[in-house]
This record gives sequence, structure tokens and C-alpha cells, in this order.
Amino acid sequence: MGKKRITASDLTGKQKAAVLLMSMDVDVAAKVFKELDIKDVEQIAVEITNLRELPPNVVEDVIEEFYQLMTASSYMVEGGIDYAQMLLEKSYGLDKAREIIEKIRVLTTVRGFSILKKSDPQQLASFLSKEHPQTIALILSHLPPDQAADVLNEFKDDLRSETVFRMATIGKVSPQLVTEIEHVVDQIAEATLSQNLAQAGGVQLVANILNKCNNAVAKQLLESIEEKDYNMALEIKRKMFLFEDIVLIDDKGIQRILRDVDKRDLALALKVADEKIRSKIFKNMSERAAAVVKEELEFMGPVKLKEVESAQMRIVDIIKKLEEQEEIAIGGRGKEDIFV
Repeated sequence: MGKKRITASDLTGKQKAAVLLMSMDVDVAAKVFKELDIKDVEQIAVEITNLRELPPNVVEDVIEEFYQLMTASSYMVEGGIDYAQMLLEKSYGLDKAREIIEKIRVLTTVRGFSILKKSDPQQLASFLSKEHPQTIALILSHLPPDQAADVLNEFKDDLRSETVFRMATIGKVSPQLVTEIEHVVDQIAEATLSQNLAQAGGVQLVANILNKCNNAVAKQLLESIEEKDYNMALEIKRKMFLFEDIVLIDDKGIQRILRDVDKRDLALALKVADEKIRSKIFKNMSERAAAVVKEELEFMGPVKLKEVESAQMRIVDIIKKLEEQEEIAIGGRGKEDIFV
């Protein structure tokens, strides 16, 4: 039996996003990455790495779906959901128009609620207290019970009582109310996300995730962040560790690291490393061990950049682990000349 031919409908949302970004110019894709939640960036980057040899028709179908969704979104902004559906019906027919509208409705709501579920109850209560009790009731009914209870505890007695009553008597919800709920969720989610990213803890989270990306992706994202907020980029750099930062570790630390590093990984990692890094490594190895790695480098031949970056990432993981165990110390991180 032949291998099943993959279609656009077989792809997940993250995979479709990866296909779309792969079809873009690198500069455009980098600008898109800059606007995304960093967790989404990491997941999409993984999908880009895994997706290979897709049939041209799959790429075309993904691009067409994106075009349809963007067209529908612009129609909705211009004249609302009914206006959007009317125009889409003229272009795609009744069934396809309904399918597109439903996708937009689901995408909007799921994205918003996923962010709300991570929100601080006080913050969420502050936003919701300005809304109609029926709107509040519908939103809280989609949140985990313990989070909904924490939000209710922040309300004044009369708003709490009214909201709970409406939650208990929720019946059929009109399309107009669903649209209003989605709009409110989007506004709260956007404000919540902005506040969360502005917190110091968000910087550490970004640094941790970028440490898991390969050097090229990490540098590209840092440059994008730097264009938008120089000080935030600098703070992220101070909390990160890239393979090039190995020169910041003292000789004793390098010797400890080399005990855990696979020699093949070391040779691969040094394949594209500059002389400063190579010298730092070789001077902390025995002559015999250094000769073995140098010989490996000499006869290695061409290798894929992905293999080199994977080896560097495995070494970085070892370094981070040893640092967490306080077996080594990394000095002077965050100096600007490291990332120039």
C-alpha cells in the first residue's frame, strides 16, 4: 500500500503557520515572528524544522486558506459578521462562506480564552467588572472553576450575585452576544498579554525559550526585539547563554564541561566556531585529546548547518545544567560585544 498523500487538511494550525512562514521572504517572516507570543514562536520554529518536501498543492492550499481568512477578517472589521458572510458568499458560495466565518470565530475565541486562563484573577476581575453581567457570566463559564471562583471573590457583592445567577441560568446564546463576547475576550487578552510581557518574569521566560532555539533563530529574534525595545533586548541577552558565550567561562569551568561533552559533538560545534572559541577549548584539553578533535575537524568534510547547531545546543544544555548545579560559573554575561 502506498504512502498516504498529505493534504492541507491533515496539517495542524501550528503546521499551517509554519508552511505560511516558510513561503515568505525571510525578512517578512522575521517581522511576523516579532509580533507573536514567544511560546508560539518556539512551537512554529519546531514545525518549520520538521516539515520537509511538502507537495506544492499543500503550500498553495495553506496560502489560499490564509488569504480567505484575512479577506473575511477585513470584511468583518468593515461591516460586521453579517456583511462579511454576505460578501464571502458571493466569492465562495454559502457553505464555504460559513466555514470561513466559523474558523474566524473559533480562532478568535480560542486564542483569547487560552490567554485569559493564564491571567491573574485580580487583573481579570478589574477588566470584567466594567462589562455587562451576562457577558461576565459567559466568559467565566469558559474558565477553570477555581479561576472563576477567584475572579468572583474580587467582585463587589451585587455584581458577584448577579453574575452567579446568570451563570446558573445560561441558555441559548444569540449570535450578537457571541460576537460581543469575542470582542471583549480579545480586548482583555491583548491587554493581559501586553502586561505579562512587560513584567520582569517575562524576560526570563523569553531568555529560557531562546536558549532552546538554534543560534541563528535566537540571534534573529533578539535583533527583532532590539529594534522594538533596545533595553528589553539587552535584559534578555543578560539572562541568556549562546554557544559563543563559552569564552566567558573560566578555564576550570571549561575543563569541567569537557568531561561531559561528546567528542563528536565538540568537533561539530567547532566546525564553524571562530579562532577565539577554538583556542579557549583546546587550551583546556590535554594535547592528545585536542589532537583527536583537530583531526576529526580536518577530516570531517562538509556537514549540514543543522547538525552543527544541534551539537552546539547539546553543549549549551550541558553548560546550563552544570550552572544550575553550581558546578560552574558564567561571568560577564550580557556584554554587548558578545552579540555584535
